[in-house]
Amino acid sequence: MSYADDESSECGSAGPSKLESYVFSCELSSKVPFYTFQGDEEEDLEHFLELRAVCLGEGAKEESNVVEVTAMNHQGKTISVPVANLHINCLPMVSLGEFELKVPVTIRLRSGTGPVTVSGLHLIASDELASDLSDEEEELDEEIVPIKPAEKKQKL
Repeated sequence: MSYADDESSECGSAGPSKLESYVFSCELSSKVPFYTFQGDEEEDLEHFLELRAVCLGEGAKEESNVVEVTAMNHQGKTISVPVANLHINCLPMVSLGEFELKVPVTIRLRSGTGPVTVSGLHLIASDELASDLSDEEEELDEEIVPIKPAEKKQKL
């Protein structure tokens, strides 16, 4: 699933950006207690993880399952924050809205045995202006045709 959207950038660049969105999901359990999400290392792309929901999976025990997210804050320091405390009897699912984090992001099952599914969107922002300019330059190169001067007609 992917869509492109023109909008003013919230990523810190000056011009408009192109935003692509892909479904994200991971399952945490006592066997796999954490998942680290990292984007590609391309210069002109910024990767974000937008967490939407955390829910208990089939076979979850009657215990508290605490899910914690580790990412960088606005000062560039890595911090860990609990985002959900799930229990099969009273709170099997939590909606996080549009909880957007810049990668890298580590999601950890802090307590409990799960299974817990974390879902959301992988957002990729690119500088649309730079990619549009390179496309236009390629088109111009293909369209340039030399113009010959007009021939003058001689009067008889």
